[in-house]
Amino acid sequence: MYGEDELLALSGIQHFAFCRRQWALIHLEQEWAENVLTAEGDLMHRRAHDEELREHRGNVLVVRGLAVHSRTLGLTGKCDVVEFHRGESGHPLAGEDGLWRPVPVEYKRGRSKANDADRLQLAAQALCLEEMLGCDVSEGFLYYGETRSRERVGLGAELRASVASMADEMHALYRRRHTPKVKPFSACRSCSLVDACLPRALDRASVADYVASRLAEGGEAR
Repeated sequence: MYGEDELLALSGIQHFAFCRRQWALIHLEQEWAENVLTAEGDLMHRRAHDEELREHRGNVLVVRGLAVHSRTLGLTGKCDVVEFHRGESGHPLAGEDGLWRPVPVEYKRGRSKANDADRLQLAAQALCLEEMLGCDVSEGFLYYGETRSRERVGLGAELRASVASMADEMHALYRRRHTPKVKPFSACRSCSLVDACLPRALDRASVADYVASRLAEGGEAR
């Protein structure tokens, strides 16, 4: 179990799954830069996190910007939206009659992706909700702004195991204050941190290697 001062940002799961170096630049080195994609995403999340908006839609209670955490995973953050569905099973809520089943909904600016980065972040939210409320969260949804559509995500054993493994790895890197080396790939060009990361420049020989090679050349010439 992690202490309160050891909890890492839950949103880091998505960064970590996308690129471990990006996660380290943001969460270890406190680097950040905006581009069009991050600005659009920030605007969408601000709307989703309007905590004054708490509304009933029939048997569904919609709560926004709900703070969650898991001492087991060592993660803390906020859910964009949690829909509580009233039914025969679930968790009692203060001021509400009956039992309520939580369903997290994460907002993303783009469209559904082949990789699981977004799904892993959603699964991490579900695991936090389960630990806090003592109930099962079997599904969640990703809402994509570009397509204005929802993707249902079944929160199965594989996603849960990946979240736990990544959380362990994140904590290990955080304790060591270690930033992984550059591993350039196609998505680098859309990353807002591309200038801080410098994948092309850092993929070349380091300055120390260059100096050592020049000195060696000088020695051979003599």
